[in-house]
Amino acid sequence: MKIKQQNINKCLILLLSVSALLRGFLAFFLEFGNDEVYYWTYALYPDWSHFDHPPMVGWFIQLFSCNLLFTSEFFLRLSSVVFMTLNTYLIYLIGKQVKNEQTGFYAALLYTASVYVFVITGIFILPDTPLVFFTLLAVLQFVRYFQNERNKHLLLAGLFAGLAMLSKYSGAFIWLGVGLYIIFYSRKEFKNPFLYLSALISAVCMLPVLIWNINNEFISFTFHGDRVGFFGDFHIEYFLAELAGEFLYNNPVNYVLTIIALIALVKGNKYITDMPKRLLLCMSLPMIILFWFFSLTRQMLPHWTAPSFVLLLIFVAAYLSDKNEIKDNSIAVPKSIVAALSLLVFVLVFGVFEIKTGFIPLNSSEKSKTVQHYGKGDFTLDMYGWRKIKPEFQEIREEAVRNGEMRESDGMIALKWYPLANLDYYVAYPLGINMYGFREPLEIHKYAWINKERGGLELGEDYWFLTESFDYYEPNKYLKSYFKEIIPTDTITIDRAGEPAKYVFVYMLKDLKKMPQTWFETE
Repeated sequence: MKIKQQNINKCLILLLSVSALLRGFLAFFLEFGNDEVYYWTYALYPDWSHFDHPPMVGWFIQLFSCNLLFTSEFFLRLSSVVFMTLNTYLIYLIGKQVKNEQTGFYAALLYTASVYVFVITGIFILPDTPLVFFTLLAVLQFVRYFQNERNKHLLLAGLFAGLAMLSKYSGAFIWLGVGLYIIFYSRKEFKNPFLYLSALISAVCMLPVLIWNINNEFISFTFHGDRVGFFGDFHIEYFLAELAGEFLYNNPVNYVLTIIALIALVKGNKYITDMPKRLLLCMSLPMIILFWFFSLTRQMLPHWTAPSFVLLLIFVAAYLSDKNEIKDNSIAVPKSIVAALSLLVFVLVFGVFEIKTGFIPLNSSEKSKTVQHYGKGDFTLDMYGWRKIKPEFQEIREEAVRNGEMRESDGMIALKWYPLANLDYYVAYPLGINMYGFREPLEIHKYAWINKERGGLELGEDYWFLTESFDYYEPNKYLKSYFKEIIPTDTITIDRAGEPAKYVFVYMLKDLKKMPQTWFETE
């Protein structure tokens, strides 16, 4: 496949448009997953920071939903659709700045082909959406600064790096990378007062998070500190799972191309000049190496390292640009990039089809076929069936209210942040029911604060409890000591492609007789 050099901008616009339309449709079509529906609560109850993450993702949701005037999945995800489109253009600019326009165009294509980029930051609404946006802005400004040493770029880079940290704590790796680059390759920068001003701007951006944590016993820092660590029992399976996850999340073709491009660097290939090469390596490899090390003793999530793999795509683009010279004023799109994009399309089609139909059974264990655990192990059910619960539960609730068994004011409880947020968004909130978390903050996360916003649990009150078969919580095990009576009320069947996919069990919890214990007070 070849395109005329003068048509690169037209092809880039076409890429951005097709990508945005496809992602916009999927943002409308697919139900929320566990993580992203939880971040809806960041917009519903905004704060300077939150138990899990800094506040930026909530602010993005507020902005693009007009402060929750529009509450559908599409509008809550709209910032991801918009900013992934902008990010594609930003990585084009970075590639162009590092080498040439051809490199920028290849980088945009490779970026689009990443499953992490296209789905996690481009459809789903997660902290990675603002993180990657501000990271790419910061990287672009740092590259420009170290190429021409204009302090305005350094100050802008500090601002964007600070906003990246305000999106997700891993944004701090931007400054770690810049610091390493200065120490090893540009120590003269320590004499530049604008460097310190730039770092100060980043620090000021983080003040809301710091103040919030001071007021909440540093609970967010403690929580994330427990998730990573330098010590623990060795588990090679965790490390292999991390590598496998990275391989899939970043697109297997992209992953292999990244390895090839880095090996070429080691062998002395000069397809990229020293300054951007050193800077981008300093900004990407430390995160990957550190999380690989952590994964030897703890289970990691593969998308944590994905922002670094995004930066490594610049090397792939520059390498492919070197291998595919411009001939007759035409640029060849390498077959490897076509393969990466084709694989992305296949993953999207297959993934959406599996979510909506369950064509390939993922719940083959005997336990998953029992009614109470039906569907257990089928991770696609995280994003299926939530919309179907409300109308069924509404009828059950209305009948219970008519019979005097429950009151309209009775709230609902759940035992973990998921499915707390799922049931809140899809069932409780639309019906005007207060949803509460019923365990300590480590289990219910932000709901420890939301409980207070909604008035808190009250002794003597009755509550609804819904639990799904694929993630079943036995009420008698968890709730018997807290309520005078637990009454099984009804079972909701969630069908998929004409067959039961999971069940939702509805219970009435009568007369709360004692409060759940917590180890952290949000006063």
